[in-house]
Amino acid sequence: MSVTSQYKRAWESFWSEAPDDPGAVFWDAEPALTSGLHLALFEPHLMAADLPLVDLGCGNGTQTFFLAERLPRVTGVDLSAAALAHARRRDPLGAVPFREIDAADPGAVRRLHGELGDTHVYMRGVLHQCDPADRQPLIDSIATLVGERGRAFVVEPAEAAGAELSVLARRPAGPPPKLRPVLTHGIATGTVRDAALPQFIRAAGLSVLAQGELPLLTTEYVADGIRIALPSNWLVVGRTG
Repeated sequence: MSVTSQYKRAWESFWSEAPDDPGAVFWDAEPALTSGLHLALFEPHLMAADLPLVDLGCGNGTQTFFLAERLPRVTGVDLSAAALAHARRRDPLGAVPFREIDAADPGAVRRLHGELGDTHVYMRGVLHQCDPADRQPLIDSIATLVGERGRAFVVEPAEAAGAELSVLARRPAGPPPKLRPVLTHGIATGTVRDAALPQFIRAAGLSVLAQGELPLLTTEYVADGIRIALPSNWLVVGRTG
């Protein structure tokens, strides 16, 4: 099963119109405040530190480049060609490989695993933005990529984040400027139940090795100058035994 063509078109349209400027996209926060914090939680669980890492749903590559400076053989993967065009413009020498792959397509993911072998996976805020029918296949793909030796760090906005985004979307003045294009392009936000995430993990044959809560920072601010931070749940997952 792969994402609907309508949903893929929404992402292509969004990224085609998104500026190249750092921080112009709602969730494109500085790595020191996002993947940097996540990596500190993830690294203690990387028993096979020599494995490559896949940044799944890498978008314009902001977090991918940060991870590539700290971990071996990082590959960015996204279903949107327009998103990857942003990433490649930032890396004209091609130091970091990027691949256009629908991560809910099991055949495509098996082929990637065949090329890379077992990998670690970093996935930030992708599950809640994909079509509901693709959520279990997406987590199944993580299971394929990590194989027997890899680990995955999965972080998703909590249920409470959906309520906060709904309030922002209904402001009398309209949504914040960086949130508006997310909504107008029909991209879902904050629609995964908290209890569903570990259920998807277990159904894919993986175990939760660690978990916690952490604010997920955005690049947008409210009127009093406070950065919008959404509650999120993070998990480190992999196979045990």
